[in-house]
Amino acid sequence: MQKIILSKIQKKILLDHSNKEEPNESCAILYGNKNGEENTVKEIWLTENIDASPIEFTLSNEQTLEMYKKSEELNLEIIGIFHSHPKGEAYPSHTDEKFMKINQDGYVWIIYSGINKNFKAFVLESEIPIEEN
Repeated sequence: MQKIILSKIQKKILLDHSNKEEPNESCAILYGNKNGEENTVKEIWLTENIDASPIEFTLSNEQTLEMYKKSEELNLEIIGIFHSHPKGEAYPSHTDEKFMKINQDGYVWIIYSGINKNFKAFVLESEIPIEEN
C-alpha cells in the first residue's frame, strides 16, 4: 500500500499556508522521492489558487509550467498535490475525484480539513497513510 511521508515542519508549512489563504482553498506542489510504495516529501512549493475560491482550486498555466521546471531544477519528482477544504472534510470532492481520474499520474493528493483540522492523503480516491518522519 502506498504511503506519503511528511515531516512535522512540512505539515506546519501546509497548515500555515491554509490558514493564510482562508476563506479560499490553498494549494501546493509536493516534490520528493518515490521508493516503491513510499513517497517522501523533500520540498514544498506553495502555489496560488487563481480561482480565489473556497470550494475549488486552479493553478495558472505559468505555475503549471513552473511546477515541471522546478522538478528538474530540484532533481526531484512531483509526488503530490496539496489543497485545503476550509469549510469541508478532508475527502476528495467530486471535482477532486474527476481530476484524480483524468490525471492518473500517481500523484498523492493531500487534503487538509479546516473543520476537523486534519490531513488525509489519497491516490485515485483510495485513502493512504501519512507518516511523520
